[in-house]
Amino acid sequence: MSKPEVIVYSSTGCTYCEQVKAYLKGHGVGFEERNVSLNKDDLSYLKERKICATPATFINGSLVLGFQEKKLNRLLEISEN
Repeated sequence: MSKPEVIVYSSTGCTYCEQVKAYLKGHGVGFEERNVSLNKDDLSYLKERKICATPATFINGSLVLGFQEKKLNRLLEISEN
């Protein structure tokens, strides 16, 4: 698989956001983080798409809300042990 485009919309103090980022780092997956607490344009982007929670992770355009390890594994083609 080619390198996936991964964007994590996070917020300050969000436990699930930290879990998603740790999961990605632990699997060597590069990602761009956009903190909606710090950047109102990123918050507006999510609101325009009717997304009202973080983490909102986009993997090649597919949305994963919250920390859903099985869905992340599937979209990133990571085998579950």
